[in-house]
Amino acid sequence: MADIPYALVLYYSRSGATAAMARLIARGIEQAGDIEARLRTVPTVSPDHQASAPAVPAEGAVYCSEDDLRYCSALALGSPTRFGNMAAALKYFLDGTGALWATGALVNKPAAVFTSTSSMHGGQESTLLSMSLPLLHHGMLICGLPYSEPALMRTQSGGTPYGASHLAGANSDLPLSEDESTLCLALGKRLGTLTLQLTGTSS
Repeated sequence: MADIPYALVLYYSRSGATAAMARLIARGIEQAGDIEARLRTVPTVSPDHQASAPAVPAEGAVYCSEDDLRYCSALALGSPTRFGNMAAALKYFLDGTGALWATGALVNKPAAVFTSTSSMHGGQESTLLSMSLPLLHHGMLICGLPYSEPALMRTQSGGTPYGASHLAGANSDLPLSEDESTLCLALGKRLGTLTLQLTGTSS
């Protein structure tokens, strides 16, 4: 029996909000059918821009390898907002994927993005859009959230057509709202469904 495809859920999280979103998106991916969701993270970076974390994280998802990204069938990329952009640790990882770009390893694979912010207008949409840029350079197919998802019109906190988002609050301690959770699951399921359709493995 052939291995089932997997979607890589790659994220960076400092206070746990983005990690919580990642777990919901992973659950949504696996609701799509015969597809695995693999949770991976990236180490933090030091002020001189070098990776500074231990080789194995103390808890949570393991660190992403180049092969995790190379052989995925889809990618969900998540980061807290840093001045309207992704966190440095995630960008540092992506900046090192030139070899994958040179070989076209990610071309025509679907991708989605997600983020969390401390304030309502803290750059959710600009972060999601800027996170999409390196994925477009890799030739990936960006998957957003359609307005056929009722929670997208109803939400009073996070949730955008560009990807899932979450309002974490000034102390980064607000739990995901029902609508935010629904949209994370929906984004994951849509990404999983599209992956199965594109790989020809949908039932």
